[in-house]
Amino acid sequence: MRLIHTSDWHLGRTLHGVDLLDHQAAYLDHLVELARAERVDAVVVAGDVYDRAIPPVEAVTLLSDVLARLSETTTVVVTSGNHDSATRLGFGAALMRERVRVRTRVAGLAEPVVLPGVGSAEGDVLVYGVPYLDPDFARVELAEPDAPPLRRSHEAVVAAAVRRIRADVKARTGSAAGASGGARPRTVVAAHAFVVGGAASESERDIRVGGVDQVPAGVFAGVDYVALGHLHGPQRVSGPDGTVLRYSGSPLAYSFSEQHHAKSTVLVDLSGAEVRTETVAAPVPRRLADLTGPLDDLLGAAGEPHVGDWLRVTVTDPHRPQDLFRRVRDRFPHALVVQHRAAGGADGPSRAATVTAAHDPLEVAADFVAHVTGAPATPAELAVLRRAYESVAASERSA
Repeated sequence: MRLIHTSDWHLGRTLHGVDLLDHQAAYLDHLVELARAERVDAVVVAGDVYDRAIPPVEAVTLLSDVLARLSETTTVVVTSGNHDSATRLGFGAALMRERVRVRTRVAGLAEPVVLPGVGSAEGDVLVYGVPYLDPDFARVELAEPDAPPLRRSHEAVVAAAVRRIRADVKARTGSAAGASGGARPRTVVAAHAFVVGGAASESERDIRVGGVDQVPAGVFAGVDYVALGHLHGPQRVSGPDGTVLRYSGSPLAYSFSEQHHAKSTVLVDLSGAEVRTETVAAPVPRRLADLTGPLDDLLGAAGEPHVGDWLRVTVTDPHRPQDLFRRVRDRFPHALVVQHRAAGGADGPSRAATVTAAHDPLEVAADFVAHVTGAPATPAELAVLRRAYESVAASERSA
């Protein structure tokens, strides 16, 4: 039994104003050919199919096309991520063809897509699609009947979801029904979450609730393979014994922080005693690179290897060169960012903090309060900032 694991397509996304849809379409062509060549039993897409809740029409058309093509040769399991609107992505899921299974509802997360292990000693493979679980909503839906809501945390809601999955696996394992004749089914969970140990980049949207965004890997104990989405760098995360957790990463680089990622798709082999994974390189439409130095050097031999790259150009002359942007773009037609920063110049306290995955937005806001008032933000002010930030973040996720 073999699967393809992919995630974080972010259809409709741009890179510093550059439309990436053609490059995303090229990756999806590659994915279709890979699924055919490898004769996989399923393609699992672990969330963030679209880049925003209301995607452009062209992105919707592209998704419709690739799902139709993939379903000609294999089963496709799609879950929603924090960038997706679960309702919009899941529209018509019950009407779709048998080989296209969209999982966007909390209520259906313990209903697996069963890949029959006909003629195989390993038994069936159960693929559970867990949509992105926003704690503010899922803590109510995942609470036990007549019980209060779960704790307001990603760990609490994901752990509750996996408990439901374990209960379903146990019920199926105790039954002799099914094509596998009662053999222990292998379990795959597709989840969109930030698991402890994963390395983030600058282009993932912040999902912190109560100041915490991570889920311990131990909540997935007992699962054979966890197909993770959310982090854009392909990586394996250390987990409990017997459980393989892996991020496929995004198929394209969506920020300069991802320029050194080896973008890929994961082939998962569940046919042996241990889960085996292999990465297949994704097509690279254009390299991303940073180019830094005096303008004359960059326009000369130093810049020659990067003429065709998407670039972030930092010019370090003591004074800003005249007509800087035009001169850089004439030499580097794909330069996306052009900036001047004198060599040895201090970034200094007057430089505004950049909110990235490495900077807590609440810390940036607290620094601003301290700058304006001359005193650190009080606990009460920090509480107001946190409520305001989480309210805005939640409204974006539920749009």
